[in-house]
Amino acid sequence: MILWLTACASAPVVPPVENPPVAAELKHIVLADRPVIAFVLGGGAARGFAHAGVLNVLEQNAIRADIVVGTSAGSVAGALYAGGIRGEELIAAAGELQMKNLADWTIPNRGFIGGERLQRLINEKLGNRPIEALDTVFVAVAADLQSGQAVAFNQGNTGMAVRASSSVPGIFLPVSIRGRDYVDGGLVSQLPVRIARQLGADIVIAVDVSKRPVHNTVLETTWDVLHQALLIMSEAVVAAEAGEADVLIRPAIGDISLLGFDQQADAIAAGEQAVRAVLPEIRQQLAGQNRRKAKP
Repeated sequence: MILWLTACASAPVVPPVENPPVAAELKHIVLADRPVIAFVLGGGAARGFAHAGVLNVLEQNAIRADIVVGTSAGSVAGALYAGGIRGEELIAAAGELQMKNLADWTIPNRGFIGGERLQRLINEKLGNRPIEALDTVFVAVAADLQSGQAVAFNQGNTGMAVRASSSVPGIFLPVSIRGRDYVDGGLVSQLPVRIARQLGADIVIAVDVSKRPVHNTVLETTWDVLHQALLIMSEAVVAAEAGEADVLIRPAIGDISLLGFDQQADAIAAGEQAVRAVLPEIRQQLAGQNRRKAKP
């Protein structure tokens, strides 16, 4: 009864959203004097705090994206980065992304967290700018619940696009946009490298924060079996595109759970450490592409 009353009290009437997100045609970007760089940020719930660490070190080394494509937690970090929130400011913004600030409980009906708080927080941080008005080209990947297709939101309400991309089925309510229901993009494109390529990326730096299954482990309970099965499916979705990235970063966050919001500092530190290890590889990729661009 207490839970029901709490849900009722925290489910205000939400007015219609202005300028809901749209998956418009992806425009191919070409730069004459240098390679087009894309950051592809994968999903992983609280493990996604590692993205802030990765982006912070890349910024410190003057490696910046022309395109940012994010799924789920990656869409959260990606939207903030694309909106010009960089470096320590991004780390600070990540600190506000705690479950107590994001969970707007509602009467269980296709989910029990509404997601409006996340939507508002993102829009407030970005000055209520739509996706097309951000500093950097940005795409939030969601899954169309009816068709099962990946949807690349690249125009319209940024917060709502991020909310759709991050709406884990069964936990968050699906997000209804123009009569269609959208959920977490990780179901269909956990690491959306191909969308970055469609946008013209010459160099794709992808960050995989997904939790992988533990092989040859003893599965004793029903939950153990279900959890392992979900991780196996997630690993397969990641593998479908991970090999197409030029640089793949996998922070060492194996012990951090999907709901480990209290381990934020550890995830950020792991992200920073992982990207430092591949900086020579990134610079090599940039140098090679720059030489190719310079050829007459």
